[in-house]
Amino acid sequence: MRKILVLTGKFIGDIIDFFYPPFKRYFSRQFFRYGVSGAANVVFDWALYFVIYNYVVQKQFIPLGFVTVSPHIAALLITFPITLFTGFLLQKYVTFTASELRGKDQLIRYMAVVGVNLLINYFGLKLLVEVLHLYPTPSKMVVTLVCTIFSYFSQKKFTFKIKNTP
Repeated sequence: MRKILVLTGKFIGDIIDFFYPPFKRYFSRQFFRYGVSGAANVVFDWALYFVIYNYVVQKQFIPLGFVTVSPHIAALLITFPITLFTGFLLQKYVTFTASELRGKDQLIRYMAVVGVNLLINYFGLKLLVEVLHLYPTPSKMVVTLVCTIFSYFSQKKFTFKIKNTP
């Protein structure tokens, strides 16, 4: 399975790299790959969120007995594990391929960073939708931009850290 992931990551990386030359003066290859693969995962997240919110949850509150979950939070909770998985695979096998940390350690660190992102998402959506009364999907997009900035630096310096060689 690992071999398939590595080959798929290389294939995706090669496709992204094909479009890299015009941006060479402005971004490192790694940053460009992060941006493209991250943007692809974000678009996937937004589309999935839209479908889940409108067609699965159907904009309805979800009573769980001990708590009732608002539709925008229910959609977040459903989409979160899916985009967690796709995001990790893209970052590990396309963007940060030089990291020598064990995959298990990367996954634990990635999940910690994503955990912080989940909190940013939760409180950001609560603020924008319930306090400021903005629409859920654009609110999700705004919160995602905040998370993206936090994520890039966290993933580069923490999750997929490259050991300094003397």
